[in-house]
Amino acid sequence: MSLRSRPDPALVERAEAEAMYRLGSRAPAAAREALGLECVRLAGGVVLAMRDDPVNYWSRALGFGFDGPVTAELVGEICDFYRSRSVPSAVLQVAPAALPADWAEICAKYRLERTSSWVKFARDLTDVPERDAGPAVERIGAPGRTAREWASALMRGFGMPAEPLIQMTAALTGHPRFHAYLIRSGGEAVSAAGMYVHGEIAHLVAAATLPPHRGRGGQSALLRARIRDAASAGCRFSVADTQIERPGTHNSSLHNLGRAGFTRLYVRDDWTWTLANDTAGCPE
Repeated sequence: MSLRSRPDPALVERAEAEAMYRLGSRAPAAAREALGLECVRLAGGVVLAMRDDPVNYWSRALGFGFDGPVTAELVGEICDFYRSRSVPSAVLQVAPAALPADWAEICAKYRLERTSSWVKFARDLTDVPERDAGPAVERIGAPGRTAREWASALMRGFGMPAEPLIQMTAALTGHPRFHAYLIRSGGEAVSAAGMYVHGEIAHLVAAATLPPHRGRGGQSALLRARIRDAASAGCRFSVADTQIERPGTHNSSLHNLGRAGFTRLYVRDDWTWTLANDTAGCPE
């Protein structure tokens, strides 16, 4: 992918932030109450808090640094938000292009620790894969029984507990910019994925397959279907991310993206804030 055909990091980050905002803001009241879920916009970004997160994954803040600089004051406001809601831990995700010169000092002040890294990928949509004889991909509409099947396959594929995360995730299927995809085997929902369209960017949301059905081409079929639909929706780029592949490890998602024509944009780190390290609210 040439420099001219690479998406603007601001657009990439905003698309992901918008997808997360829809996830948090559309959750049913019962799910929000059970999870201690709250999602707000702040300084051009989005902050999602889940006080009673069963897997310690969902609380995160991202999309910052493009409507204004990332400052110590902004990070302090984000940490205050989590602290005031008794969130045990949360992740701040800032694109490399938006990191300030004093980021190390900010991290020290608020005791942020780098815990993992993700690779951002993009694919321009000037050409799209042809339809093939791979697994049949089903497109899911408004929330209902099929939407719950989709959400259940996604949560189980990631090894996450069912309720109330299924309620939260299934509600996304009713949004006009969100597209949900499902593959079945013998009538059972075994692979699931999503896509959120934001302007010229199609952000490929989580994709998962139940363990007994992995290695059968499901994820590649879901990628091809989303690429085709992104182009049909008028998007210029599909973007996705996956965890970085460490020496001695194998990340199937990373290799699937490469085979589907995605190229690396940048690596974005997770910076984790924990309540246990910041209970007083007065960083040293």
